[in-house]
Amino acid sequence: MEQGNYTVVTEFVLLGLSQTHEVQMVLFFFFLLFYMIILPGNILIVLTVQRDSQLGSPMYFFLANLAFLDICYCSVTPPKMLADLFLHRKTISYSACMAQLFFLHFLGAAEAFLLMAMAYDRYVAICKPLHYTRLVNRRVCCVLVGASWGGGFIHGIILFALTIHLPFCGPNVLDNFFCDIHQLVKLACADTYMVELLMFLNNGAVIIMSFALLLISYTVLLLKLQAQSSKGKSKVASNCVSHIIVVFVMCGPATYIYGLPFQTVPMEKIVAVFHTVIFPLTNPMIYTLRNREIKSSMWKLIRKHIL
Repeated sequence: MEQGNYTVVTEFVLLGLSQTHEVQMVLFFFFLLFYMIILPGNILIVLTVQRDSQLGSPMYFFLANLAFLDICYCSVTPPKMLADLFLHRKTISYSACMAQLFFLHFLGAAEAFLLMAMAYDRYVAICKPLHYTRLVNRRVCCVLVGASWGGGFIHGIILFALTIHLPFCGPNVLDNFFCDIHQLVKLACADTYMVELLMFLNNGAVIIMSFALLLISYTVLLLKLQAQSSKGKSKVASNCVSHIIVVFVMCGPATYIYGLPFQTVPMEKIVAVFHTVIFPLTNPMIYTLRNREIKSSMWKLIRKHIL
């Protein structure tokens, strides 16, 4: 399609994870097996929290929303990645590429904000236990979850708006399995310095600041717990440790990929696989494996409706 004196790119070629057929088949069965085990587990978490009235506390409400958000997040890139493993020439249309870019950053930022809401929940539970029911009631929880989705949408739409106006006239090859914003901007037929700077500031505000604030808040909470001598201290500390693990699992790779101003980092494709495919679905499972109440409720639900 001609526009002016250059050709507009209508699709992008993805090089994928490997060019070897045998390796692609191994990767396909590995990822398919992973999804067959972990994805139903996340769905089970959502159903368990929804159906069990004993899991009505804000912590479980946030956990169910985290599981749902991760299910949505892992519906953006993995389905096409699995399908592309069977194709010799992997392509994605321009519109699908822009949609993938938007939803990837929209849902990723929403999860970062949701983790901050969960940190607020733990802060009130530990530092202001007498005011917990007033400060973290159902209405506040819904507002925090809504704000997480809203903040993620704003983050995603800003990156989408900055990218959609860039002209692409070739080449159109991306050395990745999805529309990576780093490589995409470098293909633009224009000076992208200001766009890269704005994208870096936008990503930095969400990823690096969220990572730093979460680490500081949980460090303060653990120090606060050290000074307490209550019976439930070990249980609360275990919950905080689960939160910290998820923070590192989610924010660590994101900081590694997007923390530098559009520089190529070693093993970026491998880190991106873990960040977009594997880690999101394992986040809710980390909470579940360390929580006796929800494991008990899940087994009751399985025995009642499945076994």
